[in-house]
Amino acid sequence: MKKNLAVLTGAGVSAESGISTFRDSGGLWKNYDPQVVASIDGWYRDKKLMLDFYNMLRKDLAAAKPNAAHVAIAELEKDYNVTVVTQNVDNLHERAGSTRIIHLHGELTKVRPEHGVYDELFSEKEVFDIGYEPINLGDKAPNGAQLRPHIVWFGEAVPKIEAAIDVMEAADIVLIVGTSLQVYPAAGLYRYVRHDVPIYVIDPKEVMVSDPRFTLIRDVATSGMQTFMKILKEK
Repeated sequence: MKKNLAVLTGAGVSAESGISTFRDSGGLWKNYDPQVVASIDGWYRDKKLMLDFYNMLRKDLAAAKPNAAHVAIAELEKDYNVTVVTQNVDNLHERAGSTRIIHLHGELTKVRPEHGVYDELFSEKEVFDIGYEPINLGDKAPNGAQLRPHIVWFGEAVPKIEAAIDVMEAADIVLIVGTSLQVYPAAGLYRYVRHDVPIYVIDPKEVMVSDPRFTLIRDVATSGMQTFMKILKEK
């Protein structure tokens, strides 16, 4: 029987692929106000600005490639039942070969129709993949509504948080890579891990969370994953 390995990833796992982080110095939020380009209010204030921003991110993603950390996480499936719970909206985990992924904050390559004040009440059947193509003002879904990025913005609920909690509760080992554990509700997921389950954290910075189950591997994602895999082999 393979053990269940839950992997929670954040922007740091994709940083070495050239994908901009959000909160670090020099990150996206230094140049863009999140309330303007990453909130539901911002969408209804200036849709074209929002579309242009996500078209830019989608173009950057098309040029990016999975790095060694993404590949190492995918390779863990040989020996473990791995589920990746990611805060990232890129598709680099998929492209590296991971097969079970929960995208908490949506997916950059997907779109869905807007629903006015009921934007959170969408059906998965309405979501479809556009790859790396741009979305423009006036591009309509089959129901005639304007297409919007399939992204969870500030001011919106996180629809897949319950599924992520289930993964954490069932985990025998937990790995956290490239997240500062500051963005909720994702930052609180480790609290659902059973008290006897080890939690490994890979981050080049000090993680401001105190938990006796944490083993900190203070490193970037690519080399930190190699350290983590050595630890697993020694157990």
